[in-house]
Amino acid sequence: MKFNKIIIFTGGIETQEFFSLEMADTFVKLGYQVFDFDLTKELGSMEKLLLFYEPEKTIMLTFNFHGISGEEIFVDEWGKLFWDEMDIPCYNIVVDHPLYYHKFLKKRPKKYYHISIDRCHQKYMKKFFPNVDSDIFLPLGGTALQNDIPLSARKYDVMFTGNYTALDTFKQYITRLDDDYTAFYYGMIDDLLNNTDRTLEEVAEEHIRREIPGVTEDELKETMPNLNFIDLYVRFYERGELVRTLAESGIKVHVCGEGWNKLICKNPENVISHGSKDSYQCLKMIGNSRISLNVMPWFKDGAHDRIFNSCLNHALCVSDDSLYLKAIFKDNSDIVFYDLHQMDQVADRIKELLLNPGKLRAIADAGLEVTRKSHTWECRTKELLKQLG
Repeated sequence: MKFNKIIIFTGGIETQEFFSLEMADTFVKLGYQVFDFDLTKELGSMEKLLLFYEPEKTIMLTFNFHGISGEEIFVDEWGKLFWDEMDIPCYNIVVDHPLYYHKFLKKRPKKYYHISIDRCHQKYMKKFFPNVDSDIFLPLGGTALQNDIPLSARKYDVMFTGNYTALDTFKQYITRLDDDYTAFYYGMIDDLLNNTDRTLEEVAEEHIRREIPGVTEDELKETMPNLNFIDLYVRFYERGELVRTLAESGIKVHVCGEGWNKLICKNPENVISHGSKDSYQCLKMIGNSRISLNVMPWFKDGAHDRIFNSCLNHALCVSDDSLYLKAIFKDNSDIVFYDLHQMDQVADRIKELLLNPGKLRAIADAGLEVTRKSHTWECRTKELLKQLG
C-alpha cells in the first residue's frame, strides 16, 4: 500500500499525544498529510476525518489503542469498526506491556499492526497472540529543547521525572484472596526483585506451572492480565528504592511527578518535589539538571523515552540497563549504568561525578551525540516509514 495520508490522535493521554505530535512533525517535513483526530471533540473531528480520508492512501497511527479501544464514535450500531468499513490499516505503538491490553487485542481491527517498544514484548505477542502482526520493533524516541543551559549554570544536580505509587496501594490486590494466593503472589514478586534480568511473563509461567503442572497455554494467556499489579509493584519498588537510597546518602533528588510525599524515607527533606508536570515541562526540568535519573519500567530489551530526553537535553543519564540499552550505549562513556541490586554504589558514583564536572560533562557530551544521531523522534519516524516499506 502506497499511502500519503496519516491519521493521529490527540486529546488522550498527554505523553502519548506529545509522541504523536513529535512524529507528525517529521511526517509533514517528509511530505505526508497528517490529520489530528481530537478525542475531546469527537463529532467535529469525525466530520473532518471523512473529508480527509482517501481510499487506499490513508493509514492510522496510534499509541496504546487510542481510537481502537471501543470508542463509540468508531463503532456503528451493528458493532462494525469504522477502520474496517473504510479499510484503513491501523498501526499501534504500545508503550506498556501487552498484558494490559488483552481485551483490546481481542477486538482489534482487521488490518491491525502491533508495534512493540521492547523485544520481550514482541516475544510475548508471538507467544500469546501469534495471529497478530507484531513484526515491528520501534523503541521510543527523545526530544531536544532548543535552549541549552551550560551544565555549570544548571539549577539542579539530580532530577527524576515520573510519578511514584506507594507499595501499600497494591496490597489489596496481593491479599484479595486467601493466604495461599498471597504467598503465591509475593513469591513472584520476590523472584523478580532477586532476578531483575527476568521478565514478568517468564517468572509468572514458571510459578504457575509449578503450582498447576497441567496448565494450558490458553489458561496461561488468560491469567497474565490478572498479574498487572505485580508489574506495577516491582516497577515502583525499584523507582522508590533509587530515590530513597540517594536521598538517605545525602544527595538532594528533585522529582517531577505525583505521589512522592508517600515515599518512606529517613531523609524526606532530600526528596524535593516539583509536583506534576507535562512532557514539555519535564524536558525543561531535565534541561536545567546535571544528572537525570531513569529506572526502567521492567523493560528488559527496550528503552524509555526518559533516557533519550535526558541525553538530548544534555544531562548525564544514570539508568539501569537492558539488552537494547547495552547495545547502543557504553557505560561510563556516554551513559552511567547501575545495578538494581547495588543501589548504594549509585550514590557513590553520582557524588563522584558531581565532584568531577569535567568527567560529567564529557559523558553528557557523548550521550548527546549518540542520541542525536540515532534516537530522536525524527529518527524513529523515519525508521517506521522504512519498516512500512
